[in-house]
Amino acid sequence: MAKQILFNDDARSAIRKGIDKLAEAVKMTLGPRGRAVLIEKSYGAPQVTFDGVTVAKEIELEDRFENLGADFIKQAADKTNDNVGDGTTTSVVLAHALIDQGERTIQERGYNVIHLAEELNKHTASVIKHLETQSEPINENQKIKEVATLSAKDAKVGELIATVMDKLGKEAVVSIEDSNVVESSFEIVEGMQFEKGYISQYMISDATRMEAVLENPYILVTDKKISAIKDILPLLEKVAESGKKDMVIISEDLDGEALATLIVNKIRGTFNVLGVKAPGFGDRKKEMLADIAAVTGATFITEEVGKNLENATIEDLGHAGKVTATKDNTIIVGGKGEKSAIQARVDQIKNQIENSDSDFDKEKLKERLGKLTGGVAILKVGGATETAQKELKQRVEDAVSATRAAMEEGIVPGGGMALFNTVGKIKPADQDGISDSALAILENALRSPVAAIIANSGEDSKKIIAKLTELKTQGNEWIGFNALTNEIKNLKESGIIDPLKVTKTALLNAVSVASNYLMTGVAMTDIPEEKKSDPSAGMGGMGGGMGMM
Repeated sequence: MAKQILFNDDARSAIRKGIDKLAEAVKMTLGPRGRAVLIEKSYGAPQVTFDGVTVAKEIELEDRFENLGADFIKQAADKTNDNVGDGTTTSVVLAHALIDQGERTIQERGYNVIHLAEELNKHTASVIKHLETQSEPINENQKIKEVATLSAKDAKVGELIATVMDKLGKEAVVSIEDSNVVESSFEIVEGMQFEKGYISQYMISDATRMEAVLENPYILVTDKKISAIKDILPLLEKVAESGKKDMVIISEDLDGEALATLIVNKIRGTFNVLGVKAPGFGDRKKEMLADIAAVTGATFITEEVGKNLENATIEDLGHAGKVTATKDNTIIVGGKGEKSAIQARVDQIKNQIENSDSDFDKEKLKERLGKLTGGVAILKVGGATETAQKELKQRVEDAVSATRAAMEEGIVPGGGMALFNTVGKIKPADQDGISDSALAILENALRSPVAAIIANSGEDSKKIIAKLTELKTQGNEWIGFNALTNEIKNLKESGIIDPLKVTKTALLNAVSVASNYLMTGVAMTDIPEEKKSDPSAGMGGMGGGMGMM
């Protein structure tokens, strides 16, 4: 398709409009008093959300160049969401501030953009080090609850998540589902998670969450690569004859004719198959497949024990209450495997750990043991209405991710104060104009999340930031603005804390996106096709008139 092209200032000016629109919409959600965003849906009730990445994903602008800009800054939210599941709004706010101040500096001083971006990245590395010095480990249940509560904006949900993490640890596998009642609850069931997701996006059943979900499916476990449909056709026919059409295939790979045929059948609604690649590598892959077979009650189809796909029967298939796959992970809940078979695998792994001399092998064996024995926590999210339930579900997902991140790398002052505290701590290595300017751009951005939170709470951000700057000289890094009470308080005592990992990730992704924008010299989009007028449209009145005669 033909392209329309803009260069340098014209390119940045055109896409900047889209960046501003998306950033302003997302910024409104930041903080405990962030505003709700109401999103029209093509069907069903409108969606209400306080989640920055959800707002960003829904924005699509009519102007091609503006939409290019919106998609560009979305990367800050998307990458942060993929990495840590929280901090998406902060990342967009930071990126927008960096772009705004960076562009003005370049226009006013005519700096070499590449050199400016290099200095910006150097200073960011120093900021990360200062963030790490503020971090405190999180062990006690109360602090875990505070992180979860702050992210979910709901004390009851925070308590549920803290209880789950206390029982299962930071590696807890959490499946989030809808509750049939207003109250939220949780239960821990048998299940496992592994680090491989769906093979094709055509297998997704929930486009909003980008998940493939199958209820009570048959499960085939094999170490074979499946390319020809004839290899599994007899088995598929037997499954269809049983009256079921949901099946999970966990295999070395699924491609070619077999994959194409299964996708066509899913689209038509005749048969629903979720394909997932086997986790692990080498011999470890086969052992993990055997673990999955034990959990689900499947027979592991491998030629090493004389089993192949051609002679597999429906009795060789496993079962589970639910299988959920994203692009990166698969969770099996309520596997129907015999407890004795699972225990045999557990005993075997424990014996291997005792007899192994390799620390690496021991670590991998312990990972397998954890997957077999850890279980899966099912968080059932309630709500008075469907809209309220969906909105809370998004916040619960963020809170689970934030809590896990806090348990991994510790906590820092919340409400944007950890970033704010680094202002003035960095000294340019080279006392030159471009390094000083890069630092000024960065420090302006480091103040922006606090400023947005204050503004969203209805207070004067300039006045309060001036007060916070004055208080910083006293050396207490936990002093900050409590947006819930609109007071300057000790944030640790107020339970306003953020995971270090989330804060670092939000900043790094924001700087990456902003640097790429500042170095943009060309913007290209498809030329919109002109809508052809319908010839019959102009004749409608004529036809009506003739009909009246």
